[in-house]
Amino acid sequence: MTISKGDRLPAATFTKMTENGPEAVASDDYFAGRTVAIFSVPGAFTPTCSAKHLPGFIDKAEELKAKGVDEIACTAVNDAFVMGAWGKSAGADDKVTMLADGNGDFARAVGLTMDGSKFGLGERGQRFSMLVRDGVVAELNVEAPGDFKLSSAEHLLGQL
Repeated sequence: MTISKGDRLPAATFTKMTENGPEAVASDDYFAGRTVAIFSVPGAFTPTCSAKHLPGFIDKAEELKAKGVDEIACTAVNDAFVMGAWGKSAGADDKVTMLADGNGDFARAVGLTMDGSKFGLGERGQRFSMLVRDGVVAELNVEAPGDFKLSSAEHLLGQL
């Protein structure tokens, strides 16, 4: 079942790359008591994700934070090493936290997976964005296959 606006996020574990290597991030702790803008991409270093999706959130980070967002996170069904390298190459630095969903546990838990097998990607997370307040989905924007409109930083900014 797909998560909806008003639902509490299910428990899942992400991994983020740190100076000391990969670090587990429990979703319950990560989202507790904060407002987080999280967006999902089908894959790090893929065309739309690298040219538009991640750069849009990097560019709009200050505006999102000025409107009450405590943290911006990007997730993908990739490992923490890939997500860390992608964030570094894109200049995400302190603007966007890169959260690996290496086994797709989060994407499956929220019911937002896609089958990218015909592109050699296997099961991935769909392209979406969420505004999460204290672990509850306040806004949910899920793209139709191949689209990039609703999950953009600009669209989420307009919802604040």
